[in-house]
Amino acid sequence: MRFASLGSGSRGNALLVEVGNTRLLIDAGFGPREMSRRLERLGVTADAVDAVLVTHEHSDHVGGVFACARRFDWVVLLTHGTLAACRAGEAKAHVRMIDSHESISVGDICVHPFPVPHDAREPVQFVLADGARRLGVLTDAGHVTPHMVAMLDACDALVLECNHDAGMLAQGRYPPALKRRIGGLWGHLDNAAAASLLAQIGRSRLRHVVAAHLSAENNCPALARAALATVLDCEQEWIGVATQDEGFAWRDV
Repeated sequence: MRFASLGSGSRGNALLVEVGNTRLLIDAGFGPREMSRRLERLGVTADAVDAVLVTHEHSDHVGGVFACARRFDWVVLLTHGTLAACRAGEAKAHVRMIDSHESISVGDICVHPFPVPHDAREPVQFVLADGARRLGVLTDAGHVTPHMVAMLDACDALVLECNHDAGMLAQGRYPPALKRRIGGLWGHLDNAAAASLLAQIGRSRLRHVVAAHLSAENNCPALARAALATVLDCEQEWIGVATQDEGFAWRDV
């Protein structure tokens, strides 16, 4: 198993996972041309991707999903709620429904969805496994739940939302309503909440931890790294960061 990010943040998200001959995207917040460019940066052509898993309907995650699926003949896997929340005209692609509590197989990858608290219709995140190793992905959630902790326990790699620093958000220039939305129970995890989740899971197998979905306005990589490194008792540089423009390069699990 290996994984890489095409980009992570409010302007577009996509994570690529490869096991054997199967290549699976989580979200596609970039249009076909930009998606092709970013995939080629990883040495992958768009038509080599088998399917795209959709976490929820917000545009930075779903903005390019259906256009890319039609162009590149991808299967789109998403919950009933997420599909219902998308505009009807966008959904003319090969769509497969998933249940937020039911595991599915996509080629060589076993996908374990799990529901999360976020201000979307039926949001999910995922653990992906190849039979021996587990990659946990959590990019949008307002708070930590026991079920999230149970699902992400004992992963070999973890991509974890560190959206904002609470102090920077409070003192920043966002309007009060947006601050309440981001920092609320259905918004996004701040650095401290992400660290709290990390502290609650079994960490003995972790080979990779990557901070993701960082706000360009209300966070910085140093703060996210510091919060997670404190839990892991490791050097801050060991913590990876998924950036908006570059994502991160292939990592082997």
